[in-house]
Formats: sequence, structure tokens, C-alpha cells
Amino acid sequence: NWIENMNSVMDDNKLLTLPNGERIRLNYPTCCMLFEVFDLQYASPATISRCGMVYVDPKDLGFRPFLESWLAGREKENPAEAEILGGLCDKYLVPCIEYVLDGVEDKDKMVIVDPLRQIVPRSDLGLTTQLTRLLEAILTPERAISEPPMLEAVFTLCITWSVGGALVQDSRVKFDKFLKKLSGINVNPSETASCTPGTLPGFLPTLHDYLFDCEERRWVPWNQLVPEYKPPSDGKFSSIVVPTSDVVRTNWLLECTVNGSKTPCLLVGDSGTAKTTIIRDFINSQNPERTLSLTINFSSRTGARDVQVAVEDVIEKRTKDTFGPPAGKRLIIFVDDLNMPRVDTYGTQQPIALLKLLLDKGFMYDRKELSVKHVKDIQSISAMAPPGGARAMVDPRFVNLYSVFTVTFPPESSIRTIYATILERHFNAGNFSRDIEEYGLATKLTVASLELFNAITAALPATPSKFHYVFNLRDLSRVTEGLMQSTPDRFTEPAQVIRLWRHEVLRCFYDRLVGNSDKEFVTGKIAEILNKDFTDHAATALELPILYGDFMLFNEIEEAREAKEVTDHVRLYDNLESYDAIKIVLDSALERYNLAHKAMNLVLFDDCLEHLVRVHRILRLPRGNALLVGVGGSGKQSITRLAAHVADCAVFEITLTRGYSESNFRDDLKNLYAMLPTQGVAFLFTDSHVAEEGFLELINNMLAAGMVPALYEESERDGIINNLRDEVAKKGLPDTKDAVWQYYINKCRDNLHVVLAMSPIGEALRVRCRSFPGMINNTVIDWFVPWPHQALLSVAGVFLAEEQLPDANRGDIIEHMVLVQESVMRVSEDYELQLKRFNYVTPKHYLDFISNYKRSLKEERKKIDSQVARLDGGLQKLIQAAKEVDVMSEKLKVAKAEVDVKSKEVKEMLEVISENTTKAEAKKAEATKREEELEVQSQQITVEKAEAEQALEAAIPALEEAAQALKNLNKDDITEIRSYANPNDLVRKVCECVYVLKGLGKELSWKASKAMMADMQFLQSLVEFDKDSISDRQIKKVKDAFQDPNFTVDNVVGISKAGGGLLKWVYAIVNYHGVAKTVNPKRQAVANAEKALRQAQKDLAKIKKDVVELEELLRDLGEKYETGTAEESELQEKAETMERQLIAASQLISGLGSERERWTKDIGVLNEKRIMLIGDCLLAAAFLSYTGAFNFDFRKQLMIQTWEVDLREKSVPLTADYRVEQLLTSEVETARWASESLPPDELSIQNGILTTRASRYPLCIDPQQQAVTWIKKREARSNLKVCTFNDSDFLKHLEIAVNLGFSFLFEGVDEYIDPIIDPVLEKNIVKKGNSRTVKIGDKDVEWDDSFTLYLTSKLSNPHYGPETFGKAMIINYSVTLQGLEDQLLNVVVEHERKDLADQRSALIQETSDLSEKLKELEDSLLYELANSTGNILDNTDLISTLEQTKSKATEISAKLDLAKTTSAEIDNACSQYQAVAKRGSILFFVMSSLAALNNMYELSLALYMVVFGFSLDKAESDSIIENRLDNMITTLTKDCYNYTCTGIFETHKLMFSFQMCISILEGKGELNRAELDFFLKGNLSLEKSEPPPFPWIPEKTWHDVMRLTTIHERFQDLANHIREDHAAWQKWYDLDMPEAAELPSGYSRTLDRLEQMCVLRCFRTDRVYIATTSFVEHEIGAYFVSPPVLDYNAIYQQSTETTPIVFILSPGADPASDIFKLAAKMGMDKKLKFMALGQGQGPIAASMLDMGSQRGHWVMLQNCHLLPSWLKTLEKLLLQITKPSADFRLWLTTEPTPRFPIGILQRSIKVVTEPPNGLRLNMMASYSKVTEEMLQRCPHPAFRSCVFVLAFLHAVVQERRKYGKVGWNVMYDFNDSDFRVSLMLLDAYLTKAFDNNDPAIPWDTLRYLTGEVMYGGRVTDDLDRRGVNTYL
Repeated sequence: NWIENMNSVMDDNKLLTLPNGERIRLNYPTCCMLFEVFDLQYASPATISRCGMVYVDPKDLGFRPFLESWLAGREKENPAEAEILGGLCDKYLVPCIEYVLDGVEDKDKMVIVDPLRQIVPRSDLGLTTQLTRLLEAILTPERAISEPPMLEAVFTLCITWSVGGALVQDSRVKFDKFLKKLSGINVNPSETASCTPGTLPGFLPTLHDYLFDCEERRWVPWNQLVPEYKPPSDGKFSSIVVPTSDVVRTNWLLECTVNGSKTPCLLVGDSGTAKTTIIRDFINSQNPERTLSLTINFSSRTGARDVQVAVEDVIEKRTKDTFGPPAGKRLIIFVDDLNMPRVDTYGTQQPIALLKLLLDKGFMYDRKELSVKHVKDIQSISAMAPPGGARAMVDPRFVNLYSVFTVTFPPESSIRTIYATILERHFNAGNFSRDIEEYGLATKLTVASLELFNAITAALPATPSKFHYVFNLRDLSRVTEGLMQSTPDRFTEPAQVIRLWRHEVLRCFYDRLVGNSDKEFVTGKIAEILNKDFTDHAATALELPILYGDFMLFNEIEEAREAKEVTDHVRLYDNLESYDAIKIVLDSALERYNLAHKAMNLVLFDDCLEHLVRVHRILRLPRGNALLVGVGGSGKQSITRLAAHVADCAVFEITLTRGYSESNFRDDLKNLYAMLPTQGVAFLFTDSHVAEEGFLELINNMLAAGMVPALYEESERDGIINNLRDEVAKKGLPDTKDAVWQYYINKCRDNLHVVLAMSPIGEALRVRCRSFPGMINNTVIDWFVPWPHQALLSVAGVFLAEEQLPDANRGDIIEHMVLVQESVMRVSEDYELQLKRFNYVTPKHYLDFISNYKRSLKEERKKIDSQVARLDGGLQKLIQAAKEVDVMSEKLKVAKAEVDVKSKEVKEMLEVISENTTKAEAKKAEATKREEELEVQSQQITVEKAEAEQALEAAIPALEEAAQALKNLNKDDITEIRSYANPNDLVRKVCECVYVLKGLGKELSWKASKAMMADMQFLQSLVEFDKDSISDRQIKKVKDAFQDPNFTVDNVVGISKAGGGLLKWVYAIVNYHGVAKTVNPKRQAVANAEKALRQAQKDLAKIKKDVVELEELLRDLGEKYETGTAEESELQEKAETMERQLIAASQLISGLGSERERWTKDIGVLNEKRIMLIGDCLLAAAFLSYTGAFNFDFRKQLMIQTWEVDLREKSVPLTADYRVEQLLTSEVETARWASESLPPDELSIQNGILTTRASRYPLCIDPQQQAVTWIKKREARSNLKVCTFNDSDFLKHLEIAVNLGFSFLFEGVDEYIDPIIDPVLEKNIVKKGNSRTVKIGDKDVEWDDSFTLYLTSKLSNPHYGPETFGKAMIINYSVTLQGLEDQLLNVVVEHERKDLADQRSALIQETSDLSEKLKELEDSLLYELANSTGNILDNTDLISTLEQTKSKATEISAKLDLAKTTSAEIDNACSQYQAVAKRGSILFFVMSSLAALNNMYELSLALYMVVFGFSLDKAESDSIIENRLDNMITTLTKDCYNYTCTGIFETHKLMFSFQMCISILEGKGELNRAELDFFLKGNLSLEKSEPPPFPWIPEKTWHDVMRLTTIHERFQDLANHIREDHAAWQKWYDLDMPEAAELPSGYSRTLDRLEQMCVLRCFRTDRVYIATTSFVEHEIGAYFVSPPVLDYNAIYQQSTETTPIVFILSPGADPASDIFKLAAKMGMDKKLKFMALGQGQGPIAASMLDMGSQRGHWVMLQNCHLLPSWLKTLEKLLLQITKPSADFRLWLTTEPTPRFPIGILQRSIKVVTEPPNGLRLNMMASYSKVTEEMLQRCPHPAFRSCVFVLAFLHAVVQERRKYGKVGWNVMYDFNDSDFRVSLMLLDAYLTKAFDNNDPAIPWDTLRYLTGEVMYGGRVTDDLDRRGVNTYL
């Protein structure tokens, strides 16, 4: 309050301190201060004490001084007139004022009546001033009226409109009667008689109905002065003003005041009495050359700055400090809704205060320079409705500046005249058919409208829930305007016009109605009027549906326009006949719209078509504005867009950006107004656009006046005016600056259609409509009710039309979808009723439900089809293998037979060859023998030489060839050999030969050979082989293999290239060995035999010839043998291959036999499941769309008890034991969630599904911070960015995340969600070419599908509106009792049996891993089978792999079975600790529920876990498990009690104890909920029970007793027992302590404690408090009704460096001194930094906090409630301090405030500093502050006794406060400082007495200082001081 800053100026300092610290001294005594105030309501004692006070009583001066002064002024000009006027004042003015204001009817006879009711309170001076103004306006020098009768007639007229001007209609009649009696003049009751001066007219009710015409010198009725109606030249309905007696009368009053006396005028009347229209018409009638006007529409948000800006916008500078309208002009300021601005804290309406300064003093202050700006030539006309509702009582001193006139509601005759005249001009102008003209429709329809209007206003008054039921003459005008849309072409019969009338009254009255009863009343009344007044045409008029519009040719006109063709189609308002007819047109229009704009997926059901036609009608009317009211998702915006498209209007919307303010809004409005001159524009403004409530102030002006004040700068306005001058001149209108500007405003207003789309939820709309009257007065209201049953059916039918659903179930599915929507709406009401939690269901949810169903069905079907295909693929392979085995068995038989035949043939051939060989060898031997005989020596030499040469020539090439062969081999060739599971015998022999030659070991097998070849250097080792190291034994072993005639290179190469190469190498090595052994001796022999050789060569020729012939014969036989052997080998190999395949296939089929059986079964199950998907997905989609905000019980109620039951009743396919988790997640995924810190209970898993699977982004209600913890861990790998809406740069980070596909989390969201993120939240993605963008603020950001958005709120029960529910998936993460019990069980087991906990964790992980592995193996098995090509029986590797996979799968299955058994055993062992977890869960919910009492009691689960863990550590150990459990439960309960009591007020402590007690009893199953409900609520029935049987029983008591008898059988005879034994009951009833006595009739023996309390509650509610205390003591112990004394040491021990301590202050409490003492005790007094928060202290506190956390200080921030705006910053700073010093502590003190951040409260220890409850506890608290050291410090023996007395006194004075006025007459803030200082005084004086050896105790001194100074110093009441002294 600025006046408080003046205190230092008014006291002795005489100094004014400025905000910058500068000081200005008051120049005293030459400068003094004078205050003139209306009252001292808001003045502080400090201010009042500094001022001298003079009270000016209104009755001391009254109106006489002003009147005499005025008469003296008139006397100078005309003494005779002044004398007569003085006499008239004495005769009329004084009695009239006394009669009106005080009710003095006859002063002489002392007749006093009730004062007359004025529409606004007027003072005697104000009435007198108004009289003088009217007299000045009429008694002008030009008229020169001087005759006394004429003057008296004029005076009578003026006093009628001054003293009687502000009277309401009923009081006018009384005043008129009094005035006529007072005048003593004859009253002429004749209608026709001319009443001249000297008589008064009496035919009409009052003199207010007459004008005294000074020219004609007679009284004339106003209705005789009404001119003939002339239609407006522009033909616009808005320009029509029909003159009536009321219009003429009000115009005369305006003329008298504004033009006559040049004084302000104020018209006051109910809404719809044409005040605004008359004033505007009056202003427009003034000479534009001499008059400039400014219209200001006030609303609740209008501020003084708005008024000043508007005024300064139209005035210009004349001289240095003088301003005004352009020279030669006057400015008339018209202020509409004058009393709408809200009253500020100090009772002031700021805009009115500014106007008062301007009108009264003629100046205002420049807001920048603070200089005075004198404003000349201004006048004011104002209008307002009577005070009430949102309209405040205007400052009476401001009202006195005006002449005030009541504008009464016009009589019905006037209203009939107005509208009948308008319609008569329309229908009887000769254009319509004769039938219509002769029917008299103008009068009849006007009468019908009035009858309906009167019935509606009487039957449907406005209420808080129906605030928009404001019916006035504007509605009749709208009906008339609608009727004037009729044209002769379309309306040729009266029945058509009557039907149109019905349509228009429905649109103006019916469309805003909200209840069926109201709608039925209106439709019934319309039918009644039609049947009564239009009997012949009623049937036609009442036909349904009733739809009118002019868009039936819209598509044809658009086609012609697109083709640029001229068309003769004209849009005419007409009956649209049926929904089907318009649906065709609007469907086409929708397609056309979607081609040009972002597509809208609208289903045009009947209800939607109704709203479309309504909005279209409004948009086609000039100045048609709409208020569309419906929950978010009702289709308001979509309907508006399509309606605007069909109405040829553009749609304009603002786009919110970060920091969007009124200046941005004004810029956008300039863009809007730039469009308006050339086209109609629908300005769509929704409640999400209301970034500031001030926006609605501008909207209100647009609705009321068509323009926003001071929207344009002067230069901008000049530019607009210059552009329009030519257009204005062409129309023949004045082209002055003001006229052109008004033309621009009118043109814009005609084209502007403001469409407000608002939600009715909460108080916002009601408050806004009260604050901004234009929202109702200047719009047509269309109230969107929830989609009807037919609409829901229609929408579902359209969207599911293409879906593959069984025809038998399609209808049931659609019906079920409707049931789901309706059931959730119903259950949401129960949810709010039972739990005070909100859930809203909008059409968006329904569309989301349908979309989720289609998506879910498609995905799940695809998944199942894929699984079936995979299983079927594997199955087909197995079936194929089985078939091939059968075929192969047959082939094998045939092959074996062929092998036998061939073997026989080869054997026979072998015999022939053997025989021939024998013959050939015999011949060769014979020839050789002959050669030997001829030349033995020569032959031997020749042979030796040949052998030596042959050996030398053959060995080396063979080695080279072998080396080359090895080079041609590579690793793959060797790998090929190794890959053979069972190789060919020849290949095997080759490898074995190599193995032998390499000398690798004795084991000769294929396995050993494969191992040899596995060596990476195998080939290189052969190339570098040491040939000379081979032994004969190795050669012998190798040569044994050569015995096989088939063992040749050619044969082996045919089988394996690598084998052939290796065999060549073997041959070369063997040959080399042979040569190396024999070649040297042979060389020597050759050398010796060379000589002999030459001789022998001659004989050799003949021998050679014989040998060649023999060799040719043998070769021929050998070839034949080889061919036969090869064929035999081939057949043999084929047979072996077949046998091998047969064995492998048998193994495969037998090994996968169980899989084949299982897969066959699985395919059947999957096919069955595919059928069940129809119902399964339906339930899953409903779950995803609707259940998020509900708790677990309500979800269960919906899903299992409602939806599932309905599906089964409708026989829709649905899985037998359906669980949504089975469909939407898997065990593997939930295990992963658990590892990411999501609790594993069912509710949390459901929430996890909703978070990850819902189509809308999640908004998690997360008071326990479980969701945010999980999300942060889950999304850590996705570059999660965490922000809050308080971060200045959150928009930048959001853009980056959207663009790059990162995850984004808004943490700590409150009930307001910045609408700037709506496009992201709603996924409003726009496709532009190949790119997809979303608008964030004013930027188009590229969209990445990987982007995910999360929002979390710490609020436990936030109230989000329907729009938020439609945009986000609101998920209730609040932990459940059972869920928390499971979590706490894990904590207890971890604490008590870590081995079990570790084993269970390992088991869970192992089970998860094994399950995942098993799934992978199965997938691998199916993949191998599905992807195998060719003959599966040939793929030996595949068969081997399948065998291995099968083996592993079997092993894993066995392990899983074992894990299940082990898990059950562990769970059984853990369940022993269930009782501790259950108690912990119960206590948490009791503690957290306290936040409902006070927001400062917020508790987070994380902090509770600290308390829980602390209690487990603290509980006494015991080897017996049962004892240990009892110890833990007892310790936990006590610790939670102590912890909670430390942080709650005394008034809530017993409530907490009782809540804890009954919750524990309920956990044990020992609580009767019905009895508890009765104990808490009593009998809530509104029906009265029988009267009490005895007078001593109160009626309420008996009412409760009768209810109690119905609760339990033990109470059923209670009433009878009271009747029978009433004396005993009365005696018990009269006891002082009935709760301690036994109940009569033996009830103490038959009832338990709670039941006895129920009886006590009936009779003695005053003793329930004591009884509750006893109940808690009895059930859980006395400990729990004795709250702990505040112990700062204990608080410190509980705190940590990351846990702030918040002191919640009570009056007079200040914990600072105790914290200082604690700091000194802990050695932190040097490190304690503290400051009191206040304006501008935030940055200093932040710096102190930062330094303190690093350096280990204690930081104390006091009075946090004084800087609530900074506390959000504090919360963020605390989050940023991650690793503070271990010594750091943060101490906060605050009064309870709802603005304290919940994040700080949830993580802090709360401490309430308040005197404890009860004398004992209070004294204990006082003693806790007195240490033994303090007691020993004073040596006086009486000191301890006196301390006790002082503590007792301190407790008494505080306890008495509980008893209100009975305790103390005035509430005093006695606090600990009184006790502390009194203790110091006691110590000082007793020590002094002891030191002085004074045996007397200074009682008088101590009593005075304690009673009169310390405690008495606070006491202001004498009797209270006497009480304090008496106690002393």
C-alpha cells in the first residue's frame, strides 16, 4: 500500500525513501499534507496515528450551502426567478429528499415509511446538483420563463427527473403519489384533456410518462412525441432504431444534460433496456463537425491504463500541458458497463478513479513524465446495469458527478411496437405474397415472441450453474433479424414464415439450454403458442428436423467460381428439409475443404449437422458472433472451420509463442483487421488462447464495439483513413476523419465474426462471462451437450465400416463402444463423488478409442499371422521330412538290389580278367625266359639302367606336380573336407595317409584327420614337408592303402578336388622315398654296365616288341575292370547316402516330435486367439483410451465388472481369463521395467502399459515420484532431456528433441499446461512435400517419429480440464495400499534377510534371461527350418544345429521349472515379514492423506522410505522372528507418529491419531465401515424421522438414533430401550462426563468401543473429542495421544544435507532463536547464514544457498511466504545441488501458503512451531527449552518453583485461547518469547536477591514485570488483564 510509504514522511523524520534508496526531506512547515478520504477502512493504525483526524458528517452541511450558492448565482441574473425557485425548493425539494432518502412521509404527523429504492444510492447533495443541472438546461435566457405556474411546472418536471430520476419503477409510483399530494395542484385523469400549468396529468401512471412542453405550455405524454419510423438507408439490421416513448424520453434527458447543462449523464438499467443503442443513436445524431466520440466498454479486467490509453489516443496537444479533441470540437466519452471493473484490495475501481480525476478535476497525469495533462472540452455519458453479481457498487462520490437516470424495462406495448414495426416494413413492403401480407404476421409473430420471452425469463432464471441464462431484448432482436432473412422467392405461404419463426426462437433461446427439463419446457411452450395462435399452420411448423440455411447451392457456386464462370445461383435462406439432404452437400464441402486445408476427419452425424447449421447461420449474419460451449473434443473448432468454409469466411486464429503477451495479441489483431475490409472472417478464439485474462478485455471490446481501443498508432490510423476516403465519398457519406474511421469500424464489424470456443468445466467460464458481459450479450450461445447415443453409434459405424469384423458381431461391437463411452462418463461422476478426483470424457476419447481398436486389431492380427506363418513354416518342413523318409525307404530298397546285381557282374568280369591276365603273364614269362637265355647279362644291365632313369625322371616331376596341386588348394577346399560329417572312404583314406606321413599320432580316425586339417598352417606344412625323414613303417602303412585298386587320383578328384590334390602329394612323397632309397646304387650299376648295355641294346628290340603286345592286352583288360568297379562304387555310395539320410531324418523327426505336436497345438491356439482378438483388442483399446486417470479399484470396476460382462453377454469373442497385461506386454518387458525401477505390482504394470502404448503422450499424476524415476532410467539411453515450464529455455530444448527424435520430460507440471506445446501434445503434424513439421510457437520444426514426450506432476490430486484430458493421457501413478505393501516387503526382506533378497533378485534376473534365451532358441529353430533350402535331408549341418537347439531348449525349460519352485520357496520365506510391510503401507497412506487438510503436510514416498528404513534400524533385535516383527511394527508406528506430529498443527494431531487407529483396525479386519461412517457423518437423510419421545431429547439426537438402529442388529432395539428406560438415559445424558460412565440398558457390555462412541455421538457431540482420545488410547496405546515435545536435536539427527527442514509458523512463533542455540551447540554458529526473504532478495538467497552447499554452511531463509514467486526457483536450485557438503543444512521458515512448492515440501522435514495441546504437553514443551544448566545458574532456592509457576502460567494463557471469547475477549499472540524473557527476568531478580542476602522474594516486581509488562503488555482488554493478574 503506497500510503504506508508516507508514514516516514508524516512522522518526525519527515523523509520519503524512494525504491532506489534516495531520500527526500519534506519542506516543513512550508509544505503540509492533507488527505481527503471517504472512509478509513483500509488505513493502518500506523498511518492514522500520524494524522490529525476531522470527521465531516454529511448531515452537518447537507445540500443547503450548495443550493443557496446556486440560487445566489441565479439571483444575479434574474432575482424574481430566484425567489420563486427558492420557494419551490422549500416546498418540493426538502420534503422529497427526506421522503426518498429517509422515508419521511409526513414530518408533522411523524409518518415514517421505508425509504424508496433507488437503482444506485444517491446523496441529498447529488440529487440537488442534478436538479439544478436540469433547471439550468430548461430555464435558459432564450425561453425567458418567469410566470410562477410555468416555473412550478418546470420545477415539478425537473424534480421528477432529479430526486425521482434514479428510482426504480415501483418506487416511481410511490414518489409520484407523494409529489402530487405535496404539490396541492389539481390532477386531471383525462387522457385527452390538455394539462396546462396549474394542473397535473393523471391518466398515465406517473409524471415520468409526461414532458412539460415549454413552447406549447402544457404537459404532453411522451408517446405523442414519437416520430414515424424510417428504415435505415444502408438497410442493415444493426442500424435500425425504432422510435418509442422510451427512446424519445431518454434522448430528451441526454439532450438536457449533455447539450443543455453540459454535464455528465449516467443511465442505469437492466441489460437489454436499449441503453447502449439509445446513447449511440444520440451521439450519432450530433453534428460530426462539432463532436468527436470515444466508446469504452468496461469489463472486470479494464484497468486505469486502458482508459488513459484510449483517451490519449483521441486527444491532441493544444499547448504545453493542455490537451483536448481537435480545435472546435468536443469529445463525448461513452463508457458502457461502467460498474464492471473489479474492486481492488483497497476497495477501489481503478478506471473509475481515473475518470473521477479527469471529470472532476479536468486533468490526469502522464504515466511516463508524471506531469499534469489538462484535458479540455470533454463530456461523459455512461451506462451500466444495477450493482450485483460481477457489477460492483460504484464510488458514490463519482456517481455524484453525473446526472443519474433509471432506464426501466420498456412496457410490453413499446416492445411490441418496435418489433412489429420492423417486421411490418419487411413483410408488407409489397414483395411478399398477398397471403403473407394479409395474415398479419408482423403483429402475431411479435406477440408470440413476447409471450415466449416472458415465459422463459420467468421459468428459467440465471443460476450459478446456468449463469448464461441471461435473456433480454437482444434475443428478441435476434429473432427479428432471423425472420428478416426470409425472401419472397422462398417464403410464399404464412406456414413457411411461421416455421421460420419457430426455427429462430429455437436458435436464440433453445440452443443455450443445458438440461432436458429446460429444453422440454421451451419446446413445449413453443408448441403451445403455435397450437394456440397459429392452429392451421402448427403441424407444418412443428415438423422435424428444423434446419435453415443458404448453402444448398454452395458446391455449384464454388465449382463455377473455380472454373471462373458466371453463375446465376444465389444463396437464399431456406428450409433445408432433412439431414440426408444437407449431409450430401456438406460431405462434398468437407472434401473440398480437405483439399485446400489440413484434412479434418469429420463424421457428419445428425447432432454434428445441427451444430454446423447453427454456426453457419451465425456466420452468415452481419456482426454474427458465437459462443460455443462444450468440453474439449466436442468438435467446436472443426465445426467452426467447416461452417466458415461454407459461409465464405476465412478463419483467423492466434498462435501462441513463448512469452505471448497483450502486445503480441494486439499485433495479431491488426493482422485480423487488415483482412476484414475485404472478406468475412471467423475469429476463432478458444480458452487455450487465453494466455492472459486481459485478452478477454480486448475480445469484449470487439464484441461490444467492433474495435479495440488504441489498437492503432495515429500514423497507422491515418493511413487506413486515407485509403478509404474515395470509397466513403462514392457512397455519399461525410469524409471527415472521424466519419471515415467510423465507416472503417462499421465495415470491419459487419465482416467480423468472433467465435469463442469455451469449456464449461470449472469456474473459469462463469467468472469470465460475469467479468466480460459482451461474451453473453453480444453472442449467440450454442451449448454442446455430450454426443448423443445416435451420434456415438454413427461415428463408430463409419470408422469401423472398412474393418474386417464378423457380421454377426459388428452391431454388438459398435453398441459396446457406445456403452464404454457412456459408462466411463457415469463412473467419472462416482469417482468425483467418492474420491473428489476428476476424470473427464470427451468425444476425443471416443475417437481415440476407435482408433486404438483399429490399430490394436491390425497390429495383433499381423503379429499372430506372423507367428502362425513361422510355426507353420517349421511344421511344414517337419511334415515334408517325414514324407521324404517314406519315399527314401522305398528308394533304398531298390538301390540295394541294383548294387547286388552290379556286384555280381563285376565279380564275373574280374574272373575273366584274372584268367586273361594269367595267360598274358604266362606268355610274358615265357618270352622273358627266352630273352634271359639268350642274353641274361645284357637284359639285367638294360633293366637296371631303365629303372634308374625311370626313377630319376619320375620322382622329381611327381614332386613338382604335388607341390603345384597343393598351391591350387586353399583354405575353403580344406574346410569343405572338414565339413563332411561322414566322408567318402577314398577321401578318408587320403586324409589318413597324410596323417600317417605327418606322423601326428597313433589314433587313426576321421576326427583326428579333421583336427589335423583344423590347423591354419596345414597347407603350408605340406609344402615345407621334410621328405627325407619318412620311415619305412610309414611308407608301409601308406602302401597298404594303395592295395585298393580304386585308390587312384582320378577317382579321388571325382569326389573331392582337395582330396585329389592331397593324394598326388602322397604318391609323390612315397615315390620320392622309393627313389631316394634305390637310386644311388642304381647309378653306380648303370655306370658299370654302360659298356655291356651297348651290346645288349641290339637284342632288346625283339624283347620290347613282345612286351608291348602283352602290355596292350593287359591295359585293355584293366580298363574294362575299372569301368565295372566304378559303377559298383557309385551304386554303393548312393545306397550309403540314402541310408545316412534316412538315419538323419529319423533323428530329426524323433527329436522334434514334441515341437511338431506343440507347434500344431500352438497354431490352433493362435488361430483361436486371432478370433478372440475382436473382444480382446476392444477391451485393450478401452483400457488405453479411458482408464488412465482412475485408481485400481475403479479400473477394475470398469474393465471387469462392466465392459467384460457386456462383451460376454453380447457373445463377442473374448479370451476366457482375459488380462490386459497378457495382450499389451510380456513378462520379459515387465522384468525389464522392474529393473528400471518401476514397481512390479499390477497397477504399476498397467501404468507402464498406458505410458508406453497409449496413443496420447502421458501426463503422470506422480506424487510418489515413481513414474519420473522410471522414465528417467528407461529413457536415459534415448538422450532424455528434462525441463519444467518455469525454465526460460524449455522451448529451445523441446525443438531440438522433436527435431532429433530425443525423449523429453516436463517435470513438476502443475494444473496449468502452457498451450504453446499443444501442437506437440496433439501431434498436429503438417506434411509439406516429403517433410513433416509441427508448429512450436512461431517455428515449423521437422518431426522425428522417435520423439517421445512425457509430463509428470507432483500434485496428488490435480484438477485438469477436459481439454487436457483430450490432449494427454492422464495416468494415475498414485501408489495403492497393496502395491506399496509389496514394495515395502522388498525393503524389509532386504534389511532382514539380504541373502533371500539377493537370491530372489538373482532368480528374477536368471528367470528373465532364461525366458528370453528360450524364446531366442525357439525363434532360431523356426528360423533355421523356415530358411532351409533344397532337400532338408541333405542338410546335415541344419539337422545338427536343430538337434543342438532342441537340447538347449530342453535344458532351459528344466531350469525354468526349477526356478519356479525356488521362487515359491523364497516367497514363502519372505511372507513372514508381510505384517511389517502391511503396517508400513497403512501408515504411509494415513500420513499422506493429511495433505487434504493442509497443503503444507505433503509427504513423498522417498522421504517416507527414509523414515521406514530408520525405524527398521532402530527396532530392537531378537532371535525369535515373532518378537522381532513386533519390535519392528511398534517402532515403526511410534516413529511415524512422532515424525508426523512434529510437522502438523495441534488441531490435527488427534485427528491423525484417530485416523491411524482406525486404519490399523481396518487392516486387521476389525473395523465396521458402516459404523465409522455413522460416527463421522451422523444421519445425512433429509427426511425427518418421528419426533423425539421425550422433551429432553433434541430432534437431531433422535434423528441420529433412528439411523443408528438400522446400521447393526446390536442397535436395533436402542430406540425401544430409550423409551423404556428413559430416566436412566436422561441421567446419563446429563452427566458431565458421560463417556467415562457406563451406558444404560447394559450397552457397555454388548457394544465395543466404536459402537459406544456412535451412541455418544448421538447424544453428546461435545464429548466426542474426549471419547476419541480414550478410544485411541484403548486401541493402540496412550503413546499415540501424547505428541512428542519439539526436540531440535532429534530434528537435526533426522535431517541430511539433501533434506531441507521447513518450519511452518503459527502466530507469534519464531524458531530462529532455537536454531541459533542448536547451531552453537553443534559448533556451526560461525557457519550459520540467515536472511529474511522479501522483494528482490531472491538472487542474494540463491547465492547464499550455492555458497553454503559448497562450503558446508547452515543456511536459514526466513519468511518464505513473503516471496512465493521465488520459491519455484528455490525448488529448481535444490534439484541442481547434487553433491552438497555433508555439513550443509537448509532451514526454511514459512507461514502456511498454498503457493509453497510441493517439490520442496515432499522432500523436506516439516516442523510446526505451535504451542502443544493441553496444559501437560504445553508445560513439557516449555520445560524442554529450560536446560539443567539454566536451572543451576540461579542460586536462589525458590527459582525452580518459580520456573514451574511460570511454565504453568504460560500454558494457561495459551490454552485459554482455544475457548474463543470465553477464554480471552481479544485473541492474543502469546508466544515463547514471553516465556523466555520472563524466565530471564526471574533469573535476574532472584539472583540479585540472593546476592544481596535478601530473604524476601520481590513478588511485586516479578508480578508487575510478568503480568503487566511481558504478558500483560499484549493484553488490551482490562478484564483480560485482570484475568492474567489473577492467575499470577
